[in-house]
Amino acid sequence: MRQMTGALALLLASGCDAAPGPQQPAASRPLETRGLDGAILADTVAQARRLPRIRSLLVMRDGQVLAEQRINGGPPLDRPVNIKSASKSVLSALVGIAIAKGVLTGVDQRVPSVLGSDVPPDPNPSLTLLTVEDLLTMRAGLERTSGENYGRWVSSRNWVRFALARPFVDQPGGAMLYSTGNTHLLSAMLTRASGRDTHALMRDWLAEPLGIAIPPWSRDPQGIYFGGNDMLMSPRGLARFGELYRLGGMIDGRRILPARWIEESWPPRTVSPWSGGQYGYGWFVGTSRGHPLRLGLWRADAVHRAGPQADGGHDLRCRRRARHWPYRGA
Repeated sequence: MRQMTGALALLLASGCDAAPGPQQPAASRPLETRGLDGAILADTVAQARRLPRIRSLLVMRDGQVLAEQRINGGPPLDRPVNIKSASKSVLSALVGIAIAKGVLTGVDQRVPSVLGSDVPPDPNPSLTLLTVEDLLTMRAGLERTSGENYGRWVSSRNWVRFALARPFVDQPGGAMLYSTGNTHLLSAMLTRASGRDTHALMRDWLAEPLGIAIPPWSRDPQGIYFGGNDMLMSPRGLARFGELYRLGGMIDGRRILPARWIEESWPPRTVSPWSGGQYGYGWFVGTSRGHPLRLGLWRADAVHRAGPQADGGHDLRCRRRARHWPYRGA
């Protein structure tokens, strides 16, 4: 059986906080679902429409668009919107390209080797051990900048120094501590190591090769583009990004992302203590009825499921989450 593209995981979350636009009637597409039960697919769309924070839904399989919907007054599907923490999956791809290009030396590169000027005086010895992989997998060991600490962090004069000055509550490589400060440090590393801002790298290494728009998004007081939140992409742009992963890093015969990076991104490396979700390099990962799931974001008012049917196809469902956990910041 063929694997579903990761685009659905990203697209359920896309545009959740976008300003509503004029409602557009859903286009009717008599598409062949190739193993997907058409009634179940229609039910998925109907359930998505009942979730008030979902603004768009795209379902793709093997590069074929099976459903493409604006929901609850969502914006046009080509309009870039805030993709929130799905930004972390896109930033992970940028890190993989940077390693392939020699801008970063690898996942074992120590963070102070690039951000040494922002390390606090008399740092905790653990800070010298902090690596790119620790940041990608949310196992930095530093006190989180997310949740209850998010407001203080984004109100600080220097986000990079604030994140690096957090006390260690675990060792690098220890338990998962979901923190957007980790991915912001990756954005800072990309900027310092390349001499170019993260948006310029994103434009040249991902957006233009994919033929999508990624406009400039918010930056910290030092001009570092926010790493892991507030990135702007359209639902169709996210679908194109999902296709990049489905096709092993190549689109239209052009190598954009190393295949090995995709292979290294999806093995589970830690587990969220809040959701129980497994996490790789900027992706939540797991299985449903024996089929792999790759999620760019595990915080939403809905979950989706892709699993096998009795006829060998896939069962798609969208439903309200059965439980929630506290969320006070990215």
